[in-house]
Parts: sequence; structure tokens; C-alpha cells
Amino acid sequence: MAKQSSKTISKAATPVNLQVRETKKIMLYTQKNAETQIDIGKQTRIGENVTFGPSCKTISIGFGCFLGRDLYIDVEHLTIGDYTTIHHGGIIHGIETSIGHNCWFGHYCIIDSLGGLTRIGNNVGAGAHSQLWSHMKFGDMLAGCRWNSSGSLILEDDVWLVGHSITGPIKAAKRSMLMTGSVAVKDLEENHIYSGSPAKDITAHLGLQFDDPDLEQRQKNFASLKAQYAKETGLSVEAFLDVSSFDPVTANVTQFNLMERTYRPRYTQDEYGFMRFLLYDRAKFVPVN
Repeated sequence: MAKQSSKTISKAATPVNLQVRETKKIMLYTQKNAETQIDIGKQTRIGENVTFGPSCKTISIGFGCFLGRDLYIDVEHLTIGDYTTIHHGGIIHGIETSIGHNCWFGHYCIIDSLGGLTRIGNNVGAGAHSQLWSHMKFGDMLAGCRWNSSGSLILEDDVWLVGHSITGPIKAAKRSMLMTGSVAVKDLEENHIYSGSPAKDITAHLGLQFDDPDLEQRQKNFASLKAQYAKETGLSVEAFLDVSSFDPVTANVTQFNLMERTYRPRYTQDEYGFMRFLLYDRAKFVPVN
């Protein structure tokens, strides 16, 4: 994960009032363990009644994120990349959870890592009321119950759980898609679409989630997005350039590589506004140094 901008670090007793100068937004959360290391990126907003539970040891939240109200987070180690949104009422618990950049979770989602590790890549979406499980256990093993499993849950880049979706400790390959109300108990193949309980591959009926536009088409679409942003906001878009490779000495512009879907961030206010305009369904770019 790319290096993030400077952050505000908290190691304090509950509750915590945290003033972030860049957003002029008061963030109020409860910290059950005074030893928890909490590292919060600039331009990140946290809603009311967010709780970091007693199991939390290290929490790192990137630039420009949003955590909605009434979240309960009780995972030993949690890392969240830039521009990730987790809406209200969700639960994150377990041992180790890693969430990438530009992810979006609807309200009342559950993200579990009691199985050991839950790793969620970049640009991953999970609709409201989705449940991501790394373990399945309850039945009496002494009495002969055969159902007891735990392990890593891996969602690779651009996975989309449309909503009310449930996964077990599986691997969802990049760009795979799970339709509304589906239950995935087996691995999902790259760029395939699944539906049902248990989920079955329906790609032959619906096609792939992603096509692969060429550079010319991407440049045309990116120029159109910049023009739309300029029209809606009245702001200049001259600082947003598409490039084939990054120039480390170029200042005062944000460089975007359209084929690799990466950008070289400056973490400025104008860039922040443009990135928020792009997310989450127009375009997603992952930061690189």
C-alpha cells in the first residue's frame, strides 16, 4: 500500500475529541483500550458513536476516508487505504483486517477476520447488509458436527458484492462479482459473475463485469470527466494530467496513468475535490509514490 500523507495520532483514554484542521470537522469516537495506536489520515471524517473496542492494538486509516456513525471496530490490527468509505452501523472484528484504497461498504456490513486474516484489495465494493466471514463454526464437534472451518478471506482488486451478499473464507479473484442476496462458499474466478445460494457462475448469461477499453477511449472518457467537473464546479482542471509514465520532478499537477489506473498524489484541496467527484462509479485511481 502506498505511503500515506501525514496523520493525526491518538493514544488517549475514552472518549476522544479530534479536531482535523483540513476539514474543520470534529470527530468523536470511543476508544476502549487506551493503549491502542490510532493513526488517522487528513481529510478523513468519522461519524458519531464510532467505537474502537478493547481488542484493538493498531488502527491505520488513510487519507480522505469516511467512517459512518455507530460503527463498532474490535479487530487487533486494521489498515484502511485512502478514500475508503464504510457506512453506518457496520462491525469489523477479528485478528487482522486489511482494506485497500477506494473501497466502499454500505450500511450494516460485517467484516470478520476471526479466521486469521481478511485482506480486501483496492476498489472493492460491498453493498448494504453484506457479511464477509473468515470462519464458520458453531456445531458441536464432540457430538460429530462436520462443519467447522476458518481461514483467510481474500477479496482481490475490483471485486463487487452487490448487496445483502454473504461470503465464507474464500478467495474472490479480481473483478469478480457477486449479485444481490447471493452466498459464496467457494472461490470466485476472475471477472466472472455469480448469483444464488450457493452462488453459481452465471457469466455465460450476463457477460463479464469489465470490458477492457483501449488508451484512446480512456483518454476520451477522462477528458469528458474533467470537462464535466469543470462545468459543475467552475474550477480549473489544468492540474490533472494523463501521462504514460510519472515524472517525479513535475510540480503543481496531479498525474494520472489511465491504463494502470494509478496516480501520483499531491494531497491538495483541489485534488481532493476532483477525486471525490470521480469516486466511486466514474473512475478509481490507486496512489503511487
